[in-house]
Amino acid sequence: MSATPLRYFIGLTSFEMLAMFRRGLFYAYLSIYLRHNLGLSVTETTLFATLPMIVNVLAQSLVWGKISDRLQKRRTLIIVGEVLAAGGTVLVWIIHRQFSDALAAGYAIIVGLTVIEIFWSMSNISWSALVSDIYDEQQRSRIQGWLASLGGVGRMIGVWIGGLLYDGLGLKAEGWGFFEGPLFFVAAGAMLISTLPLFFLPEGGVGYNPAAVTANDHRERSSADAAVYLVFLAGMVFINFGRNSIAIIFTQYLTLDTGLDLDSRTLSQIVNTQSLAIVALGWTAGWLCRRIGNGAALLVGTLAPVAGLSFLTFSTALPIIYAGCFLRGVGDAVIMSAAYTFASVLIPPQMRGRLFAWFNGTFFLSFGVAGTLIAGPIVDGMISAGYAQPWAYRLSFAAGAGLTIIGLLIQAALLWFLRKQKLAAVAPQVAKME
Repeated sequence: MSATPLRYFIGLTSFEMLAMFRRGLFYAYLSIYLRHNLGLSVTETTLFATLPMIVNVLAQSLVWGKISDRLQKRRTLIIVGEVLAAGGTVLVWIIHRQFSDALAAGYAIIVGLTVIEIFWSMSNISWSALVSDIYDEQQRSRIQGWLASLGGVGRMIGVWIGGLLYDGLGLKAEGWGFFEGPLFFVAAGAMLISTLPLFFLPEGGVGYNPAAVTANDHRERSSADAAVYLVFLAGMVFINFGRNSIAIIFTQYLTLDTGLDLDSRTLSQIVNTQSLAIVALGWTAGWLCRRIGNGAALLVGTLAPVAGLSFLTFSTALPIIYAGCFLRGVGDAVIMSAAYTFASVLIPPQMRGRLFAWFNGTFFLSFGVAGTLIAGPIVDGMISAGYAQPWAYRLSFAAGAGLTIIGLLIQAALLWFLRKQKLAAVAPQVAKME
């Protein structure tokens, strides 16, 4: 890597670490607060991810993706989005404290986060495009793996501090960090600080780095290429929806009074096991993608969350739970690198804003929609039918594994097709099957 891209990598890393710090700090515990403190049902708690993510994807696809492609101002959109989201986060805390009814306060948070997601979507789509603007195809999988690894460090720190703030170092009631605001304030501060490294990055855009545009980027796209991209997206929907369907409800399961009943410190250790795997595997994910090909690496990476979800389904032993979380983290690191690079090869540079919005949608929607439509109803339905709560949650884990397997089969079929058909420049670049 040349000196200039290395300098930019430091800026990208700083932003990614702070962004993941904020997410780990805030979202790892919000589900518990909504469920156990404000009394929302399991399905209702998933709405804090579902509704914002729907808005995020719509805004990326219909608004910010087009604006990003038209203006080619990646960095500016990221900065503006983060600043507006920071102010909105503090405002959400203020508004939710105005309600004496716990249920109304919970829905105030959900609605508030949905509005904020309009601004975050501006940042999300521009970030995806900026990385591809700076780095060429050969570098992207390695860079994404490194960013995931260092972002995992930020997330681990965020989860740890969030666990301390959630109950005020164990001196306050459960949920104190949300009710009194420290978690909202620290998250907003992290967003503002995360914009500082961006001022040392280039604006980006298609014309920024001609060396990052390869012959594959210049070739004329056919309807067959479009079909390949759509099938790839379909596979990613199942993979991401399956492995992330339990993301919102997993911490609820670990803190059940009738189950493991873990405190916030132990909970943070378990959640951070997944982050630890991302940190460890992120450095080698790019090497794996180059060694066996992005498509094959995607298949290998998808096997890890299938195994992890299976562990969580069939055992309540803490060592097995730790192992299951670690495997989910392995999948996060490899899938993130392989799938992003796969998509970047298929997407023409001039359409990065719009088509990366579709790709990002398969990931962002998976945290909420899958929980609202699949995991949440399974848990609530089983509980209503008289089954013990731990069993209800574990059945949702099994459903997540099943969805992930479907996505794995779709991507395997796509790679077989690419090898057989040898689509112009796509098979050697993406699948590397020959």
